[in-house]
Amino acid sequence: MVTALMAIQLLVSLSLIVVVSLQESKGEGLGSIGGGSQMFFGKVKGLDQILERVTKYLAVAFMLLSLILTFI
Repeated sequence: MVTALMAIQLLVSLSLIVVVSLQESKGEGLGSIGGGSQMFFGKVKGLDQILERVTKYLAVAFMLLSLILTFI
């Protein structure tokens, strides 16, 4: 059981790395504090919206699997 959960966590983590790498840069990092409003007011369209949603689900799955594996 533990081995199966670890394998699933490996797949989730690799998928998370790929999805985050595919996303487009959204801002200038800390440089956006000084007036880069495009980061806050830009519209998310098409593939970017799907990648954001997938990233959220994969991050939650990774976190839950980590917690489950910690307590087993």
